Amino acid sequence: MSQVYSVAVLVGSLRKESINRKVARALAELAPASLKLDIVEIGELALYNEDIDTDPPAAYKAFRDKVRASDAVLFVTPEYNRSVPGVLKNAIDVGSRPYGQSVFSKKPGAVISVSPGAVGGFGANHHLRQSLVFLDVPCMQQPEAYVGGAATLFDEHGKLSEKTRPFLQSFIDSYAAWVARHLA
Repeated sequence: MSQVYSVAVLVGSLRKESINRKVARALAELAPASLKLDIVEIGELALYNEDIDTDPPAAYKAFRDKVRASDAVLFVTPEYNRSVPGVLKNAIDVGSRPYGQSVFSKKPGAVISVSPGAVGGFGANHHLRQSLVFLDVPCMQQPEAYVGGAATLFDEHGKLSEKTRPFLQSFIDSYAAWVARHLA
């Protein structure tokens, strides 16, 4: 039996019908058998505050436990003001604390940014990568994944467009190889 790696997926949009959430779900469906993708919810995390972290809220504990138990991490994010959404940055802060106890360290990661604009969230993608360097997350460099024109990715029934499927398939297959290479 071949190895199956669990992947914590952090989606930077809280909207129920978010395009980023749809892309995360599509990636889970397209993932090879070696990856099991699970979205780890971040919307209930209180803003990180070291004062409350002396007795962490239940949401902090649950989030940290889920990410800690995963083998790898995948970030699916929109771009807000040329950066990552505050809710995603907050999740990163919660997961990286207390200092020296980061749940992200050494987990192979990847970033895919999805935006209605033509640049596909380039700013958010690269801003997030800066944090991942500090977090000791070996981040997949290629293929880069900036998905623009988000409104055209799914049809009115929520089905992934045939035009987008090959790119997402290539991305998730490359990520599976990246994870295997780093965890073998």
